[in-house]
Amino acid sequence: MKLALTQPTGKLGSATLSALLSHNLLPPTSIVLSTSSSPDSPTLSSYASRGITIHRANYDDPASLQAAWQGCTHLFLVSSPNIALDFHNAPNGSGREKHHISAIKAARKAGISHIYYTSLAFGSSSKAGVMVAHNRTEKFLADFTSQGAEGEGLTYTIIREGLYSESWPLYFGQYFESGGQDRDVIPLCGDGKISWTSIPDLGLANALIVSADSSEYAGKTFYLSTRKSTAVTLQELAVLVSEIRGRKVEVKLVPQEEYERYCAQERGQDEGMAKWWSKSYLALEDGECAIEDGMLEELLARKGQKAKPFEETLREMLGRKE
Repeated sequence: MKLALTQPTGKLGSATLSALLSHNLLPPTSIVLSTSSSPDSPTLSSYASRGITIHRANYDDPASLQAAWQGCTHLFLVSSPNIALDFHNAPNGSGREKHHISAIKAARKAGISHIYYTSLAFGSSSKAGVMVAHNRTEKFLADFTSQGAEGEGLTYTIIREGLYSESWPLYFGQYFESGGQDRDVIPLCGDGKISWTSIPDLGLANALIVSADSSEYAGKTFYLSTRKSTAVTLQELAVLVSEIRGRKVEVKLVPQEEYERYCAQERGQDEGMAKWWSKSYLALEDGECAIEDGMLEELLARKGQKAKPFEETLREMLGRKE
């Protein structure tokens, strides 16, 4: 096996790479990193010194991806971070999925036989704007590998990554942005249980998946997430934040249009972003993020670990902000 890994300096990519190395799951010489960052950066240089191959490539240049992945057999494809592509109800093929589709086609031309795609822990027909590009990419992979010669022989795994525990401020009204932590009331347009999952736990689980025989996961779609029994709503989160900070903060549920106006006019958010993000709360209302899948638990147990409790992450982050 020779594994190509994208976005190695991002949150999920770096956590997965770190777990691969710290647990000796793959030899460094069998790992290829493709990055839009400078390969000469201190972080990437340290990987190169360990025998990892690093190529500069980006999603807007398919030829660079194909060249970077030449000789690789497997690809860990981290979803595009360019969320602005999704704004204003981007038509199919114009959102972030265009980066993913370009990468998938480049991977096949480079000779890659299996792709692990990092989707997100929302539903299959999600109301969330953030999930649209993922749903479209999942469908493209299914069609590409079953229709026509171009995708023949390619297998794939869809990994719906749990909502990061570390991302709670984003869902909690962009809590730390522009003095947002000084608010007593957080207006939101929906709420529901969220199976928060820590980035290091996701990194280890992903590493165990990509270092195993790909036939074990080929053709499968599953969630890497804590279970719904430990899920926490945003209103419950407000209670925890109040307790930890010693200052009461509460969630106020408002209509979607009112929330969008608040974000654009009072918080200075791009209107396209506000409308795109507001739909996440509709998905929460539908229970899309209350996950019941034991895959994460099973994988962590192989290393004698349990999922990190959400409240532990919350207390660490608030402690740093005090």
